[in-house]
Parts: sequence; structure tokens; C-alpha cells
Amino acid sequence: MTRIKYIVFAASVMLLGNEMLAQTKTVNVVTTAVPFLQVPSDAVASGMAATGIATTPDANAVYWNQAKLPFAKSKGAISANYTPWLKEWAGDMYLACLAGYYKLSDGDAIHGSIKYFNPGDIQFTDNNGNHLQAYHPNEFAVEAGYSKKLSDRFGLGLGIKYIRSSLAKGVQNGESFSSGDAVAADLGCYYTLQKENSEGWAFGAALFNLGSKISYTNNANEKAFIPANLGLGASYTKIFDEQNRLQIGLDINKLLVPSSPALGDTVALAAYRNKTVAGSWFSSFSDAPGGMKEELKEFQISLGMEYWYNSLFALRAGYYYEDQTKGNRKYFSIGAGFRYNAIAVNFSYLAPTGSSASSELLKGGLQFGLIANFK
Repeated sequence: MTRIKYIVFAASVMLLGNEMLAQTKTVNVVTTAVPFLQVPSDAVASGMAATGIATTPDANAVYWNQAKLPFAKSKGAISANYTPWLKEWAGDMYLACLAGYYKLSDGDAIHGSIKYFNPGDIQFTDNNGNHLQAYHPNEFAVEAGYSKKLSDRFGLGLGIKYIRSSLAKGVQNGESFSSGDAVAADLGCYYTLQKENSEGWAFGAALFNLGSKISYTNNANEKAFIPANLGLGASYTKIFDEQNRLQIGLDINKLLVPSSPALGDTVALAAYRNKTVAGSWFSSFSDAPGGMKEELKEFQISLGMEYWYNSLFALRAGYYYEDQTKGNRKYFSIGAGFRYNAIAVNFSYLAPTGSSASSELLKGGLQFGLIANFK
């Protein structure tokens, strides 16, 4: 395996929880480059097991569905989130995110965000295992966009992002490496049936990371897909009285990325590499080796709830499910939020289920967040 393939593969394993061995099932995980884009960016949604497409609009909607932003209560807001990732495996690995929006009027808003991932130092070696040099990789995505209400109940959002992945640099083992770059778009729509007091149903749909392939060398066959994704969401909010409010949300997601070819199948590998980006979005619904039965296993499900008391204190919980053969991420989440005037502090914690390699990678998943609202 070349060095760059190893780095991309290792990042996919660490961040997506790939289950490498299964006794009774065939593992066929859909892998991509820059998997940090799939890591939940904020402590609010993480506390609800990565549920955020149709939940209450706030500054973190930038990451989940920009179409929600014109429906937010505040004129503008900024959110900052920090995730000390895989502390038991790599103490210097973390994800940091900053986002904000501003409503130009009651019906439209602009937004921006930056998502930065620090995977820690990497030690390069030659074929004999001798140390060559250390490298400090990093990855980030910067986005800007616009969203607008088309009616009192329906909105659309668009974001354009630039992605840069610096995993290796220079010449190693005869191969020349450089940073990888990609450009992508996020699209979202949001429809609400809620009353003026925010009680009722809301629905959303979002397309994430629709963009170019990414490459770390000048070899055309080394280009990798980024994690294009389709997400559908629904939420229901119940207002019991002036002090008590409960929201339940459900998200369903699927990667719009081709299924990985079988090892050693050179014909399938050539077809995989030659797929166009747009073509892969559509073929991802029908290219699984196991047919439609396997395609259905590629959907991930998030179920979350949020309870607010007196708009001051929130409790959150959720459950995330991914099939054993497609990554095997399964976990419960809990979270809490504290709001004082225009400032809200949030945190979340993941509690993986089972004893798989994926569970070990998710163990101890903490996330911290801050939201500052502007009237």
C-alpha cells in the first residue's frame, strides 16, 4: 500500500469506525477521503446523536441545514465547538469548528463557517521501518452561503465550501505528495408547520459535500471521492407550558459515494476510479454488490430528544445506528445546555454500545460548544 493510500485509509478507519473483521457478515464499508467532514460539528446535535436537519434553528444550523437560518429567532449568532477526538488513542487529535449567521431581513440570511481537524503528528518511515521525518498534517473546510424564505413556512439554503487536506508533503518512497484541494456545495430545504409558539412539526432535507474529487499526487488514478451525503430529517416540538418544552428529532443519512470494489477485482477497481462525481451520486443507490438489501444497510439513523426547562436549562439524549457491515457505529448520546441571556453553553458525551472496534474508537467522545446570540 502506498503511503498516501495508507494515510487516507487510516483516517477513514479512525473517524468512521470501520469494523475490519466480522465472523458471519461481509464487511463493505463505503470509504471516502476527508472523513472529518462527517464528524458532528456541534455539541447540541451531538447530544441528540447527530440529529440536526429539522431541529430548532440556531447558529449550528450552518452544519446541518442552512435553510433553517431565516427561521431562527435571533438576528444573528456565532457558535464555537471543540472536540478532543480519540483521546485514548492520540492525545493531540482534535476538531475545532466556528460558525455564524446574520439575517439581512426577516426572510434571508448569510452564513459562514470553518471546520478544522488536527489529526496529530505522523512519522514517515522507509520500507525498512527507518524513521525519515515527522509531519504535522491538518485538514479544514471553509464555507460561505445564503439562505432565504420562499414563504412563511418554506426556505432554501446554499453554501459553497473550499476543502484543503494536508496529510503529506514532499517526496516519500519515490512518490511526490502535496496537499489535496476540493470545492463543494451544500444545499438544504426546510418546511415548518409549527405554530407561533414553536409547537408542531418541521421537516428538512439536505445535500452535503457535492463537489470534486480530491487528490494528493499528480496520478489521475489516485483521486478519491469526498463524502457527498443525502440527509432527511423531521422533528416534533411539544410545548407543555411556559416552562417545559420537548423536541424529538429523526435524521436519516446516506453517503452518495460508490460502494468500494472487492479487493483484487481490477475491473471493478478501474470502473470505480472512472466514475464521474455526478454519476456516482445516482449510482450510489444501486451499486452495492448485495443489491437493494445491501443498499438499505447504507442508511444511518439518528434519533434524538431535547428538553428545555424555562429556556434556561436543557437535557439531551439520542441513539445512533449504523449497520454492522457498513461501519458499525452504534452509540447512545447524552448532553446538556445552559443558557444565560444571549449566551448558551453546551456539552455532549457518547456512550458506544457493544465491544467492537468501532465502539472502542467512539469511547469517551466529549464535545463542548458555545453559542452567542445577537438580538
